[in-house]
Amino acid sequence: MEIESDLPKISKPANRELHNAGFYRLEQFTKVTESDLLKIHGVGPKAIRILKDALKEKGLTFAEQS
Repeated sequence: MEIESDLPKISKPANRELHNAGFYRLEQFTKVTESDLLKIHGVGPKAIRILKDALKEKGLTFAEQS
């Protein structure tokens, strides 16, 4: 059974690795920082930019760096 996801299309490797890491909903990204996401294989600056734009459309942001 496929889990419903509202993530934007990034690249197949990035989407697959985000799903493998348990990310399926944009709201989940409010609990992680950009640098945390960059540690995931296949997730680079372009993926962060796409996710940031998608979050912004919903009035959301990544977690703040501490």
